[in-house]
Amino acid sequence: MTNPYAEWFERLRAEYGEQLSTMPLPEGLPEHLRDLMARGDDEAILFMLRLAWQFGAQAGYAAANQETANPKAAPRRTTVQA
Repeated sequence: MTNPYAEWFERLRAEYGEQLSTMPLPEGLPEHLRDLMARGDDEAILFMLRLAWQFGAQAGYAAANQETANPKAAPRRTTVQA
């Protein structure tokens, strides 16, 4: 059986992985994550993922609301149609 999330993630990684690899992370985060993985602290890793997912969802929701609240003005017609 396939995992739809894993397939989606791999498509995103193939498309955006190079761009995102240059994105700076907070100082100490990669080392902290490696420590959590070495200790097998799945709960802490899942908590980090939940936070990131929640923050991303909130940012997307806020952006969508901003766009809905301030729609771009439709272009004005400069000709008259009879």
